[in-house]
Amino acid sequence: MKHGYHHGNLRQALVEAALVLIAERGPTGFTLSEAAKRADVTPAAVYRHFAGRDDLIAEVARQGYDIFAALMEFAYNDGQPTALAAFEATGRAYLAFARKYPGHYMAMFESGLSFNAHPDLALVATKARGVLEKAAEKLSEQMPADRRPPATMFSAHVWAMSHGVVELYMRGAPGAKSPFTPEDLLEAGIGIYLRGLGLLPPDC
Repeated sequence: MKHGYHHGNLRQALVEAALVLIAERGPTGFTLSEAAKRADVTPAAVYRHFAGRDDLIAEVARQGYDIFAALMEFAYNDGQPTALAAFEATGRAYLAFARKYPGHYMAMFESGLSFNAHPDLALVATKARGVLEKAAEKLSEQMPADRRPPATMFSAHVWAMSHGVVELYMRGAPGAKSPFTPEDLLEAGIGIYLRGLGLLPPDC
């Protein structure tokens, strides 16, 4: 007899079940019924909380963005001790999040969810991106005003670099071996990028 519905928070139990399934099969590799079974509830009980699998995955992603934004904000540390150190810390936080929260990460970036269909998801994703944009803006203040790249472009480049390191060198992609750690790869890439902008001396 299914009894999970009577314990605790069913909505969160379904999220936890989805996280396990996403980590095992990817965000599109399971059905809502399988999530219900993993949470030990009837499929009918699931529909009291989620209209379908996409809604469940969207909630997983939303919680992931909440965690991600908090980690990024903590890493940024209000721009301390220096704008450069704070900026580099946000890049490392991206890798740390992907490593520690793989299910959330996949729901956020690999599920194909439409932000138009999930405006609450778009809101929290914007908050997470805003931390990196703030870090980029603060760091670029060291450049002459007429040479500063837009903070959104600056941060997008580093976000893309971080994402690429995760996808190629942290997720076990076939043939993507490196003698360097993901952290070293990202640090070197950010260093090259910042030197190109004139924010680091050539020998730093």
